[in-house]
Amino acid sequence: MTVKPAKSPILTVSELMAELAGNRPPVLLDVRWQLGGPDLRAAYEAGHLAGAVYVDLDQELAGPAGSGGRHPLPDPEAFGAVMRRAGVSAGTPVVVYDGGQGWAAARAWWLLRWTGHGEVRVLDGGLDAWTAAGGAVTAEPSVPVEGDFKPNPGAEGGPGLLDADGAAALARAGVLLDARAGERYRGDVEPIDRVGGHIPGAVSAPTSENVGADGRFLAAEVLRGRFAGLGAEVGGAVGVYCGSGVSGAHEVLALEIAGVPAALYAGSWSEWSADPTRPVATGPAPQ
Repeated sequence: MTVKPAKSPILTVSELMAELAGNRPPVLLDVRWQLGGPDLRAAYEAGHLAGAVYVDLDQELAGPAGSGGRHPLPDPEAFGAVMRRAGVSAGTPVVVYDGGQGWAAARAWWLLRWTGHGEVRVLDGGLDAWTAAGGAVTAEPSVPVEGDFKPNPGAEGGPGLLDADGAAALARAGVLLDARAGERYRGDVEPIDRVGGHIPGAVSAPTSENVGADGRFLAAEVLRGRFAGLGAEVGGAVGVYCGSGVSGAHEVLALEIAGVPAALYAGSWSEWSADPTRPVATGPAPQ
């Protein structure tokens, strides 16, 4: 089945307000998250967009941590059950938001797109942008109607997925972007994983540079110019990785805004670095 993506993978607060008041309102997913926990369910319960359902990234948008990384992909059937309980159906638009950083929302966006949903977007700026614009929040529990979404991993028209070997090959034959902070790419510091550095051949491209001071994405033409300067252009083979497949999804989303399709190495550095037989490069150069 061919999946037709939405016109843009992001939408503004004013656009969301208009759609919520229209005749085809989207399902809302609240994916607030912070690295290392605890989960932000309590924050969600204290105030969320009316009708939004909380989705726990660590427990519902990832499988158990292990050899596949800190946030390996969830079991497709388990993910589908979570989405159906949240009210997601194949023919209903979905809007995902988080606290404002955009990483967790992008992870949910990527998973839904990769498993075949064609109408999912991220609220640009997240909950921070919503409340700053005067958007209302509520503590009332959301009771969604059961959805019918059935995941189709690797659906035609969705974003690509890389494994470790595929990422290594792409770093040599195409463009593999490292979405982590520059100091982790260089190997100056490594606060989480076994060793610092990067996949040989990968190009440093911190996803934090894809947004402005307000946390919202830069304009499409600005992003397009940035990625072109890194060698990632329309028609080329492009992939992204990060620490564990979360901020990397944010960079894939930025590339989508720029019109550049890209695959995600979901295991990312947490999987790559866990295997001492895999090569590690350090310093500012890709090699």
